[in-house]
Amino acid sequence: MWIALVVFYGIAKGVRETIKKKALETSTVLEVLVVYTVLSFLFCLPQAPQAMGLEGMQYVWIAVKAFFVFLAWVCGFKALSNLPISIYGVIDLSGVIFSTLLGVIVLGESLNVYQILGLLIMISGFLLLRLRRSTSLDESGKKETGNMGLMVLLAFACCLFNSFSGLMDKILMKNMNSSQMQFFFMLFLVLYYLIYVLISHTKIRLSVFKNVWVYVMAILFVAGDKALFMANADPASRVTVMTLIKQVGTIVAIISGRLVFREEQVGYRLFCACIILAGIVIGVLGA
Repeated sequence: MWIALVVFYGIAKGVRETIKKKALETSTVLEVLVVYTVLSFLFCLPQAPQAMGLEGMQYVWIAVKAFFVFLAWVCGFKALSNLPISIYGVIDLSGVIFSTLLGVIVLGESLNVYQILGLLIMISGFLLLRLRRSTSLDESGKKETGNMGLMVLLAFACCLFNSFSGLMDKILMKNMNSSQMQFFFMLFLVLYYLIYVLISHTKIRLSVFKNVWVYVMAILFVAGDKALFMANADPASRVTVMTLIKQVGTIVAIISGRLVFREEQVGYRLFCACIILAGIVIGVLGA
């Protein structure tokens, strides 16, 4: 069951990346983020009765996790609004590298020969992607390379912050249920974005509420995260296997780049993604 839940999460994540790109065509990054987060929290309200009973420090750690996701979404949405989704999808695979390094640094895990080999293969896939990049990542050729370089860095930052969040998921879910995690996680996210809007004096246009893609994103996000939290709570679940299965979302995002947005060079990006996935498989099997 936990494997099926993670597969569902991966597919939902890949579809959600495509829908994010569509939502950002008519609304600003912050408009989508704020409304998307508030809607997701509203969908979590029915879980409130099952979410009570946590201890003081558990709220603190959920708030920390939510802050990592807050930063990840700000970076990721900005990057996705400027990058082809097929490139963003490949970069998203770097989260495995960050998760592995965090496991070594934070949890004191050691790497064997297979895991080191897997990491090297993954890095080679990213280098191949970098070498194929032309003077501009925007296929219209109108945006400067420097700006695109910044977007790539933001995409990597998103992966790093998400890796911190993922590490905390497995640790925190040992002592709480999925409703407690999801309800308070979303509550803290809403508070962070409202504070950000107030401090930055950002205006949210009413037109964003007519953006149907935001509503679809919120539904997929809540359903996908619920599935992932449930999988993490299963004692039989393995982080290494979950890491591999979740990458199905990347393939969905890359293919949608061609089918939905008519992006070029998708075949080569899929080739780079397959090399990175091969490194992930070797690392997971070695673990």
